[in-house]
Amino acid sequence: MAKTDVAQCEEVHEIHRDKVDALHRAMPDDDELYDLAELFKVFGDSTRIRILFALFAADTCVCDLAETLNMTQSAVSHQLKILKQAKLVSFRKEGKSAIYFLADDHVRTIIDMGREHIEE
Repeated sequence: MAKTDVAQCEEVHEIHRDKVDALHRAMPDDDELYDLAELFKVFGDSTRIRILFALFAADTCVCDLAETLNMTQSAVSHQLKILKQAKLVSFRKEGKSAIYFLADDHVRTIIDMGREHIEE
């Protein structure tokens, strides 16, 4: 909406029913909006972003992630639990070790798009 349209709308207080109806039809339901907001909250922590970047490079166990990121294994495990709950990472067992990896290519795409946005 152009600046003049906004000014006119504010002066007249006229509801444009066709636009409002179109906006209602385009709006996802509340559950989907909530889930999307929860997903983006997970990306709001720089430690979790650092873990994701490490996993971009290689599938990795907790001890190697902790060493790489200069964190305790407990702190890394806590963040990995959050990332797993958000379905951003997964793991496989190799002997007694759990090897973590990105759940799918969407994770890399989301991060790449975020980086592109902040670099504009």
